[in-house]
Parts: sequence; structure tokens; C-alpha cells
Amino acid sequence: MPTAKGKGGRARRQTWSPWTVGLIALAAMAVIVGLFLIVRSGANPTSGTASPPPLAGNDFRIVAYQGEDVLGGHESQFSHVTRQGKPFVLNFFAGQCPPCRAEMPGFQKVADEFQGKVIFVGVDIGPYLQLGSHEDARRLLAELKMRYPAAYAPDASPLTKYQIQGMPTTVIFDASGKMVDRNTGILTENQLREKLRPLTAS
Repeated sequence: MPTAKGKGGRARRQTWSPWTVGLIALAAMAVIVGLFLIVRSGANPTSGTASPPPLAGNDFRIVAYQGEDVLGGHESQFSHVTRQGKPFVLNFFAGQCPPCRAEMPGFQKVADEFQGKVIFVGVDIGPYLQLGSHEDARRLLAELKMRYPAAYAPDASPLTKYQIQGMPTTVIFDASGKMVDRNTGILTENQLREKLRPLTAS
């Protein structure tokens, strides 16, 4: 600590006021918080309002109803889909969700049109929303003759990770796994087609 000369040439210990000490403490705290935010942003980067890709924290477990070859087996992680280098559509549905029932046939038509270019995956979260059981979801898929991969989430984590606020909810990712669109409610066949065209333009 600095010293000053007193009477007779003696060294006199200089003291700091409580105000000065407080300012130093606040400055140190600001530096620590700033370093924490820099480290955190480097570990989990985001772009605009889009969520990080599944591999960066939004991954979740799935159990297949159909399409195990695309999903990575009967039980796998959703991130398996993100590693295939194609844009993909993640559609959260439920077995007793009337808007889901209305939307899904149009999704199948668009999935057929973009076959080989875009991956479609339906994920049943009905049991967590009181909108039907897994058996209800299986019956719905069979009744509507849905052919693209479908699975259920064995826990409720997707509801918070993908901010599910209504049903159905559709999340669209580009080929790198970055989320580029989220829609709550019915997406028409034409709306979905228009959202996918820029992602498949060569």
C-alpha cells in the first residue's frame, strides 16, 4: 500500500476511503462477470434469435415408431438426424391433436416432393400435454398413411428446449443443423414448401 512522509520524515501509512474500496470491488466484479460471459458465449454461440443446433445443447432422446434407418435405430438421439448433412423438418405432434391431424397429410406431400433433399421427422409429445397416448399416435400415423420417420420423446425435455407453446409446433433446420424457422400452429402445404425452397436451392 502507498506510504506518505509525515512530520520528521517518518513514513505514514495511507488509508483508502470506503468509497474507493467499493469502487475497486465493483470494478473487479465487472471484470469477473465479463470474463464469464465471454467464456459462456464461446461455449454456446447463437446467431440472432435462433436457438443453437441440437448438438450444442438442444438434443434429446427419441424412440422410433417408424423410419429407424433414418433415425439411427429404435432408440437414439435426435442429433443423429443432424449429422446427415441435409435440411430437416422437426414436427411435434400428438395423437389426439386435431390441428396435427389436419396438418400432417400436407407434410407428407411436401416430404415426397423433397425426398432425398430434406429429412422430415415427426415427434410425438402428446402424453406430456394430455393429448393422447403413444398408441393414439401410432393409430394416427397408420390412419393418415404417414411414411416419413416418426418417434416419441421418452421424456418431456423437448417442451422446454424447443419452447413448445402450442400444437403442432414445427422447427426447420438448415443442412448445418442451425435452426432457421419455428412455427406454432398449422403450417399449410404451400407455406411449408416456401420455407424449404431456399434451403434446397443449388
